[in-house]
Amino acid sequence: MPKTMSVLTARCGRIRPDSVKEYVATGGFEAFRKALAMEPMEIINEVMDAKLLGRGGASYPAGKKWKQLYEIPTFPKYIVCNADEGEPGTFKDKVLLEKDPLLVIEGMLIAGYVFDSHDGYIYIRGEYREIQRIFQAAIANAESAGFLGDNICGTDFSFRVHIVSGAGAYICGENSGLLNSIEAKTGRPRVKPPHLAEVGLFSMPTLVNNVESFAGIPVILSMGGKQFLELGSENSGGTKLICLSGNVNNRGTYEIPMHGVTLRDIIYDPELGGGIPGGKELKFYHLGGQSGPIGFPHQLDTVYSHDALKKVGLSVGSGAVVVLDESVCIIDYLKKVADFFIHESCGKCVPCREGNRQIRLILQKFSDGVATMQDFERLERLSLTMAMASSCGLGQSATTALDSCLIHAREEFIAHINGVCPVCFNSRKNGDTYAY
Repeated sequence: MPKTMSVLTARCGRIRPDSVKEYVATGGFEAFRKALAMEPMEIINEVMDAKLLGRGGASYPAGKKWKQLYEIPTFPKYIVCNADEGEPGTFKDKVLLEKDPLLVIEGMLIAGYVFDSHDGYIYIRGEYREIQRIFQAAIANAESAGFLGDNICGTDFSFRVHIVSGAGAYICGENSGLLNSIEAKTGRPRVKPPHLAEVGLFSMPTLVNNVESFAGIPVILSMGGKQFLELGSENSGGTKLICLSGNVNNRGTYEIPMHGVTLRDIIYDPELGGGIPGGKELKFYHLGGQSGPIGFPHQLDTVYSHDALKKVGLSVGSGAVVVLDESVCIIDYLKKVADFFIHESCGKCVPCREGNRQIRLILQKFSDGVATMQDFERLERLSLTMAMASSCGLGQSATTALDSCLIHAREEFIAHINGVCPVCFNSRKNGDTYAY
């Protein structure tokens, strides 16, 4: 089994992104034509057979989500694609949006047919201005070719895709916060239940999936759900787009099968990361974005799959893999993570708003060499409080990286208490300012 594959990315870089003619010539919209000859539940069953887990970070089974929405009798229903991609270290959706937007559109179109929905919305992060123009051109060309708009392909089915631009708020990457933003409300997460399948966009039943998830739908219908499952593990089918960045030789986006590829392969295999620059040693790696866990060298032989990673306290998340070498101080890195969450917290609930600030203050004490073991214990208590009492996923997961380090890098915290961390204190004695 090769370490990399081209399944979702088969057309990327090989066709003009907004060209319907070139897309159709390479098999585009064949899955949608196939869907038109199928009953909605047949399509949903294929998605369930594929065991496609949501690719936005939460890893919720897509087939289960589709079935739940299908069984709700209320109409109209809306299709929403989450293309906010605000998770640091994550840029895999950018590849699909920029190089094969019609695949994403086809996935949304199939969903529209399944749920008899006539309007789809794609929420694209504001920083992707050029991509928004590419995607708008792809929509216009699909409408001209009869694959969007009224009476698609000579049927009585009509469907349109609308682009909504994000405004740079990380919190709008959360699905309910995203829906509020589309409705021109403050982008804050909603209290659940009711769930979005019941009360979503404009208070109507709504399907929200990630870019990569929608891109997988035409592939599943083309090859069949069971064959798609074979590309992955027993409980998670298909391939996964990963984003490699940080202290690694071959940074970029890669598509890998969801079985047989280990974290060591991702970082060191010549097909993928290609190792650490300058022959330095790996110190740790951050998986799935700022809200994901941190992994360490002793976990490198774990297979990159949802089940295998979960067993060792790690997760796939958004697909980000940020690699850090021996020159990086874990405390300084965690301070940057805390800075990020302080900036992105909506401030609505006390545990998140104040908890992140207190964590940042305590971490600074470790950097200054004045922390005590009581501060270590305070970090543990604060982390638990935030996870249990924050209103939404941002606050609940803001300390995930910290938790990993409290367990696996305890010695570095102790070193800072004793004032002997070579990365921090030696550089500061020389008057240097650390930045990763």
